[in-house]
Amino acid sequence: MTLTEELTQKRENSARVIPQDKYEVMKRSTKELLDAEISKKAIQTGDILPDFILPDENQKEVTLGEMLQDDYLIISFYRGGWCPYCNMELRALQQFSEDFKNHGANLVAISPETPDNSLTTSEKNELQFKILSDIDNQYAKQLNLAFQMPENLREVYHSFGLHVDEHNGNNDYELPMPATYVIDKNKNVIYDFVPEDYTQRLDPKEILRFLQSR
Repeated sequence: MTLTEELTQKRENSARVIPQDKYEVMKRSTKELLDAEISKKAIQTGDILPDFILPDENQKEVTLGEMLQDDYLIISFYRGGWCPYCNMELRALQQFSEDFKNHGANLVAISPETPDNSLTTSEKNELQFKILSDIDNQYAKQLNLAFQMPENLREVYHSFGLHVDEHNGNNDYELPMPATYVIDKNKNVIYDFVPEDYTQRLDPKEILRFLQSR
């Protein structure tokens, strides 16, 4: 099953099992982001990706330059290890990581989770690529990817036992859009996927097709 098929199955299942009032809050918050078209302000193909210095899951600082050891770098922004859609995406990326390497691409994932929580996410999904902690979404804000969760959505998540504040180590309740970028050695963005809808993710097969076309 492809990641796209897994996500479709997950969306359909969520619509069935999540209480209707809570599901409506979740749908409405996503629609508000879509209506605001916040992705149009984000870094996109043709732009230069700004540098970063971010801690990895072992609290070692990593720079963008260090990650650009190959011809290309794939950067995946995810919301956190508490998000089932994110875990599906991370596992799918892991399955394709060797294929990416064979086509000259390194891979890194970034979330606002603290390094300790990033380590848990990495271990849980048996990831062999680096995941970095963008504390307070400082880097995501530079790329215009960050947004604040509405109060009613926070309450819904709390009712599910999901506490974004604890995962992120702050009370900002800010998350990044689940964007994926491919950049070249000159930090040029050569591919972008920036959905407002957190249930939409770039299928690794599409990334591989793009790399194969280069």
